Amino acid sequence: MTTDDGEGSSPQGGQLRLDKWLWFARVVKSRTLAAGLVEEGKVRINRERTIKPSQSVRVGDVLTVAVGPRVRVLEVKALGSRRGPAPEAQALYEDRSPPMTATASQPTGGERPSGAGRPTKRDRRQIDRLTEPD
Repeated sequence: MTTDDGEGSSPQGGQLRLDKWLWFARVVKSRTLAAGLVEEGKVRINRERTIKPSQSVRVGDVLTVAVGPRVRVLEVKALGSRRGPAPEAQALYEDRSPPMTATASQPTGGERPSGAGRPTKRDRRQIDRLTEPD
């Protein structure tokens, strides 16, 4: 009989480390990034902020995770035993996040409001035509 250290085997007692679950569910790319996210205070379990990556997660817990500009609300449906492919990871949670909407104040891509920022080459040429003596 071998002792279970929790690495690579199914979780005991219906709980799993928070950083490990975030990594299994593919919320972040690495377990180190998951631990950093938790330590920065960007993760809540059932509305309570946690700063311990070793905090236990159970089925039914609701996680609120601030990843980049987006806040994700995830209900834990399963704990998982490995970091598998994306469809397997998506089966670990139900996404309850509000839909992300693009606001008019945040231009997308290379767009910017007219007159904002530095003039373009076209704008400079037009300015030069207006200021040149005839």
